[in-house]
Amino acid sequence: MDYSRKISERLWNLPDKGELESRREETFIDDIVQKSHIEKELLSNLEEIKTVFDGGAGCGRFSILLAKQGCEVTHFDISQPMIDKAKELAEREGVSDRITFVKGALEDLSGFGNRSFDLVISFDAPVSYTYPHQEKVIGELVRICRKRIVISVASRLGSLPYLANPIQKNQFILDENCEDPFVKWCLGNRDNAVKFFRFRKDAVMKLQAEGLMGGKDEIAEYEKGGTPWCITYTFLPDELEALLKKHGIKNIKLAGPGAYARTLPNEILVKIMNDPKQRAEFLDFCYQYDSNPYVCGMGKDNLLAAGICPE
Repeated sequence: MDYSRKISERLWNLPDKGELESRREETFIDDIVQKSHIEKELLSNLEEIKTVFDGGAGCGRFSILLAKQGCEVTHFDISQPMIDKAKELAEREGVSDRITFVKGALEDLSGFGNRSFDLVISFDAPVSYTYPHQEKVIGELVRICRKRIVISVASRLGSLPYLANPIQKNQFILDENCEDPFVKWCLGNRDNAVKFFRFRKDAVMKLQAEGLMGGKDEIAEYEKGGTPWCITYTFLPDELEALLKKHGIKNIKLAGPGAYARTLPNEILVKIMNDPKQRAEFLDFCYQYDSNPYVCGMGKDNLLAAGICPE
């Protein structure tokens, strides 16, 4: 088994992953913006969609959304804790009968036949975690798709600013007084992160050229029994578009959820999020702005692509 899959299995199967991941929209504003964008994209493209494959479905944010729209959804994920949380949430929302839960890795979709699903989705970059098999995985997602595909992958242009901003996540904390352990870590580590930061041009240039975050250090940590973050392949917009076209996808639309929001300071973002009218109007505008092809590469974390599958 490749390290991509082994590291992913260990990381995402940590006991608290299901609970923590299910609360991200209550905790971080960038997650609110991204999920809102994806929801708008999906709900505007459900005509003649009856069956859905959700690859790397996590806690069921979009499996449940689409089940509520009457779709029959296959919820596919590598993490049992997240599947368990998704089952709990689906039961609470009354849609368990329309969701089939399957544990598995995106590196192996051989159990699904060609053109099995009207809509294939995969969000929050699980495709990028399958390195070095990311191109094969995209091909497999297209293979099982009958009508429409919508996926998000890690964005290379969007990731490059992280190497010059060790406190980037602080910008998007919704409530500094919440009990989320990652929020507490971000706040507690802020001063040291700034104090010991050093800009490294070589690291930025390496990521820009190769697109790879992680590698030998993550493998070494895994071998020592640790739970490193997944080795991640980041895509350029034209690279992702060309790959989808190679597999016959047409009418490709690219977007960068979070491109607009990342230009605003935390104080303003929190004020907007805490006012229901401003929040709704802001998220509507973010969807329009972030869908502009001129900013698609600068989404906060992900590069989103939607297209029509070959007949």
